[in-house]
Amino acid sequence: MQELNIKNYAHIGDAVYEVFIRERTIMMTSNLKRLHKYTVYFVNAGFQTELLEKITPYLTEQEIELARRARNIPTSTARKINRALHSTATSLEVVLGYNYIHNKERFSKLCKIMDDLIDFNIVKMN
Repeated sequence: MQELNIKNYAHIGDAVYEVFIRERTIMMTSNLKRLHKYTVYFVNAGFQTELLEKITPYLTEQEIELARRARNIPTSTARKINRALHSTATSLEVVLGYNYIHNKERFSKLCKIMDDLIDFNIVKMN
């Protein structure tokens, strides 16, 4: 299978990560306002950065290298964002996107690891 540009892996990784989260948050409520609140709690640069730190011990050397390379992707200057936080969150997206494209079994394993590490009940307390 053809290698893609690292930005492409981030693009697809962003999408599959959001679907992963949405599949879980839809089980938490049918109230659309709360559903959005719950999803946004988990789909943001800060949370994704924390999640990458938690899953790093489970990553392969290749995935760690992908994450490192992803941190060097130039970020948009249009948004008022914390660039370091955004680039680390992008690293998680690249790892997920790469595996989603090239190794669905590994992608599923990473989703299981994330599922075990994320406390989805925390948003109900906030």
